[in-house]
Amino acid sequence: MPRVLIIDDQKDVRAMIAIVLRVNRFEVVEAESGAAGLKAFAESPFDAAIVDIFLGDTNGVDVITALRERAPALPVIAVSGMTALDFMDQSPHLANVACLQKPFRPNDLLQALRKARAAAGGEISAAV
Repeated sequence: MPRVLIIDDQKDVRAMIAIVLRVNRFEVVEAESGAAGLKAFAESPFDAAIVDIFLGDTNGVDVITALRERAPALPVIAVSGMTALDFMDQSPHLANVACLQKPFRPNDLLQALRKARAAAGGEISAAV
């Protein structure tokens, strides 16, 4: 069962993403801040990460950069309700990051996860 780390400071958004992923046979770990997400990532391996760009404690781009420094091929989805996310190609650590604009539908999330996994050079699961 693929493990996905969700880093978002909005509890309702994390819960919605977690429900969609669990229904589709993913194991999910939720983190309410960038610091909590990086701590969870350091403690156990993940197959993908979903990171909000605007977190209360830090910038999501910095979190993605830190995740990619530790795991360069990690499939990542950047989510945001505030910006077009067109700046994501400005850093080598942000290459191949799938972007998803809030609000999004469950199917959009699953497609973004597939896209992120394919961009990282792997397949996520036939269940998706």
